[in-house]
Amino acid sequence: MTIFKIVPTALWQAAEEQGAFTGAPVDTADGFIHFSTAEQVRETAAKHFAHRDDLLLVSVDETTLGPTLKFEPSRGGDLFPHLYGPLPLSAVQWVHPLPLGADGRHDFSDLVAG
Repeated sequence: MTIFKIVPTALWQAAEEQGAFTGAPVDTADGFIHFSTAEQVRETAAKHFAHRDDLLLVSVDETTLGPTLKFEPSRGGDLFPHLYGPLPLSAVQWVHPLPLGADGRHDFSDLVAG
């Protein structure tokens, strides 16, 4: 299964230089890296990243993360993927810009099914 991380471009560039993504400030504060499933990622973008145009969508193969990935209750009781440790870049399937549509919402049409 594929999970997704929405990341500001500058943070992702730093991760590429370091060889791993250790999280955004909210991840560091919570003690894990927040991810979303395909069904959750649009709502995550709207709730936490509204109108931001400096974002990337990172696609990750969850099967490569092992026991450090846990699905835990979060928003509305839904189970969200949380990674307890750094994200190795080897787990990343692709990284694409997350554009804003004309309506001001992020456009996932060519990126995520679900």
